Amino acid sequence: MGTAFRGEYSHSIDAKGRLIIPAKFRELLGEQFVVTKGFDGCLFVFAQEGWDKFEEKLQSLPMDKPEARMLGRFFIAGAIDAETDKQGRILIPANLLQHAGIEKEAVIAGVGNRAEIWSKTEWEKASSFEDINGIAAKMSEYGLSI
Repeated sequence: MGTAFRGEYSHSIDAKGRLIIPAKFRELLGEQFVVTKGFDGCLFVFAQEGWDKFEEKLQSLPMDKPEARMLGRFFIAGAIDAETDKQGRILIPANLLQHAGIEKEAVIAGVGNRAEIWSKTEWEKASSFEDINGIAAKMSEYGLSI
């Protein structure tokens, strides 16, 4: 799986809402990619191909189900098409910065099929792994072994 997003990087958001995307992630994302609202107060960043697959699944959900319509609104209406500028930055709109609670410091984390953008404070909370035994128990529960 040579195209997986891995690692975490910290960068500042400038006054215009621009964030530097790590070079390694820019290579994986390509020229155009998608940023949307994510879970737990982060933003999801998908390469175009990954987004297309995800969006297709969303659009195949039954529209007679309120929960299915809600998912489409959350992810698709909350999405932007993005590209980096010559300095490797993306412009994140105010509504997405607000969703993620990002003001000055951000963390870009690779989580396999996508990257996530977090406020530094929220990332520290979400990634604090104090209960190693709890993590091991969850791995076992989900059938993961090393």
